[in-house]
Amino acid sequence: MSPIDDKWQTIQWIGSPVDAGGGSDEMPNPDGRGRSRDFQNGTIEWSPQTGACEVHGAIRVHYAQLGGPEGFLGYPVTDETGTPDGVGRFNHFENGSIYWTPNTDAHEVHGAIREYWSQHGWERGPLGYPTTDERGPSDHRSSTFQNGTLEWTPSGGVRVANDF
Repeated sequence: MSPIDDKWQTIQWIGSPVDAGGGSDEMPNPDGRGRSRDFQNGTIEWSPQTGACEVHGAIRVHYAQLGGPEGFLGYPVTDETGTPDGVGRFNHFENGSIYWTPNTDAHEVHGAIREYWSQHGWERGPLGYPTTDERGPSDHRSSTFQNGTLEWTPSGGVRVANDF
């Protein structure tokens, strides 16, 4: 038994292992650090640093589009979880988060913008949920939320770009 098998035993709703191109067995990831296994209703990712966590649905799709565990978000550090307001869902990763609602779809938030958003109440704060991924050149990044946009620059840090 592996940590992924142990996790699977606790979340049988994820379904049976499936062949996602490499067979239905647990596979080492190209980063040499962790392992993955695809199931009918999601994926379980594992690394020694994060343990085994599941990702599914629209968050899983977006996570894969962003490179999965080899992307900038790294490995999941939580299972997909419902938000406290009961509207959305999220996964936290080593280097950011993906939030989803039926009205906003799945979007990532990371770095200083994520830190500002968390300090101001996450989705229950004045900004609401993210409606875009972080974007822009390395010296001027921004993320748009339901009720405003946060901008970040190396010299100015994070600021609210418009009133909400």
